Amino acid sequence: MRIIQNDFDKKIAGELLPLRNYALSLTHDMDDTKDLVQDTILKAYRYQSKFQEGTNLRGWLYTILKNSFINNYRRDMKRNTFLDSTDNSYFIDLPSHKIDNDAETKFIRQDLEAAIDELSFDLRVTFKLNTEGYKYHEIAEEMQIPIGTVKTRIFVARRILRERLKEYAVVYGLQMA
Repeated sequence: MRIIQNDFDKKIAGELLPLRNYALSLTHDMDDTKDLVQDTILKAYRYQSKFQEGTNLRGWLYTILKNSFINNYRRDMKRNTFLDSTDNSYFIDLPSHKIDNDAETKFIRQDLEAAIDELSFDLRVTFKLNTEGYKYHEIAEEMQIPIGTVKTRIFVARRILRERLKEYAVVYGLQMA
């Protein structure tokens, strides 16, 4: 039994870096990433008997990690829910005196749309398809171009937009990568 355990240990160890990367893409926080990966590994060992040899270990681990992330998120949302049990609902029903000002967001959106519209046709279409959620290979099939061309067009479009909209990075303290 110990030989099998060592084999499982080695397989798990080989998946740590991809798990960390996936967890970081979900949490965007290194401490939360470490906690999520640790929780995933603990669950993997706890439910090792349910893992069937010959199946996709990475997929199994990703599923555990994703489900843990979702469960943690739901738990945190419930924990942050405020329940008011007072009889006086005056303050709850009181309309807010704050009016949201959407003007700034509207100007930013207009500047972004104008910058996208200034892109050449090929860059604009490829970039918009990507922002609408199409995968690289889907864009390549739709436009009947190689996938490398799709990646290059999206990269160039992002670089141009980053340059044209750099004033927002300065105003909002964003770092330009």
